[in-house]
Amino acid sequence: MSERRALQIAVAIASLVPIFAGGAGVLLGPAMTAMDHAPTAVDSHFRYLSGLLLGIGLAFVTTIPRIDTHTVRFRGLGAIVVIGGLGRLLSLVLHGYPGAGMLFGLVMELAVTPALVLWQGRVARR
Repeated sequence: MSERRALQIAVAIASLVPIFAGGAGVLLGPAMTAMDHAPTAVDSHFRYLSGLLLGIGLAFVTTIPRIDTHTVRFRGLGAIVVIGGLGRLLSLVLHGYPGAGMLFGLVMELAVTPALVLWQGRVARR
């Protein structure tokens, strides 16, 4: 299997995380985090941000067919994810342990995504 093909598969798998998490957040709102009842403004904001997450996942999917030519888009999406991860990290520092699901997100945002961005750059240079 070529390195390009392996990257395409890895991005396809990794994209499922924001697609499913974002979709669940849009449909379920804060209830997806076991919050029984949230104020209307919190519900609205949560669903909006979940929609952004869903969109980011779908945007990553659009890079898959020609992944070696979408460096600018891939890096831009990666930067958005890392910035979001830094916000999540700040919450961890300020408020403590957020639960396993949120820690999984943190690893995706601050470790997996930067690794994929570096890998995509390597494949694009070849």
